[in-house]
Amino acid sequence: MTPPTSAPGTLITVAPTGAESAKADVPALPVSVDEVVATARDCQAVGAAVIHLHVRDAETRPTLDLPRVREVVTAVREATDLVVQLSSGGAVTDPFDARLAVLDAEPDAASLTLGTVNFGRDVFSNPWDLIVELHTQMQQREIVPEYEVFDLGQLATLTRLLDRHGPPHGGHVHVDLVMGVPGGMPGTAQALIACVGQLPPGATFAATGVGRTSLPVMLAALSAGGHLRVGMEDTLTYAPGEAVRDNAQLVARAAGLARIAQRPPLTTADARSLLGIKPMEAVL
Repeated sequence: MTPPTSAPGTLITVAPTGAESAKADVPALPVSVDEVVATARDCQAVGAAVIHLHVRDAETRPTLDLPRVREVVTAVREATDLVVQLSSGGAVTDPFDARLAVLDAEPDAASLTLGTVNFGRDVFSNPWDLIVELHTQMQQREIVPEYEVFDLGQLATLTRLLDRHGPPHGGHVHVDLVMGVPGGMPGTAQALIACVGQLPPGATFAATGVGRTSLPVMLAALSAGGHLRVGMEDTLTYAPGEAVRDNAQLVARAAGLARIAQRPPLTTADARSLLGIKPMEAVL
């Protein structure tokens, strides 16, 4: 087994909104531009270096409308130094052309899901041709992908993708293991270690534990030399019977665990260096 590349600190990504929860059901969910910007500021202050964005419209519905996406990207960049990573997954019902079009908003990074997966009662479709198109479009546009893995076999797809189409922009492979989705791999230490053994040489990884798997996945990721993604996209309960107050609460917990592991949160500048993303001053 090739061990993953381990940074001296922990890269913490916040995924504040997602495309699944309704604002009416989760009032603390940040959906407006102002709410997302305030969340970004608060989360950077307590340890986040990357923000993974799903965008909502004026009626709080998930949207890939390009002017709205650009507005959110610009607003977050003006208010913070965070690495801005857009979701190319959108909602499970979004068409492929709209998912590709989010790259026109020129984020620093974007997610790239490596296979189709059952998503509860829905199907999150990611066929090979879409994977290749996203990968090559990001290479051409100088956008760094974060490869989203929902099951072990998708890491074989990553190897095939890199062999056939070359490394990502920036040259560094970073994977996010999305664990605990109904239909995907479980959020267990055993599943995480199985995935770590299949990472490409030199790759880094983060892990996302959905729902009640959040804490065990964070602890397993830190013990295996990995990084963390947290946020209200994936976790709405802080403890049994206790709703999440806001995204900063989740980031602060992740940062505290990272410090206990003696791998404190990376700065935004260190995150850019790790991921192969150009410095902030080159973006603005």
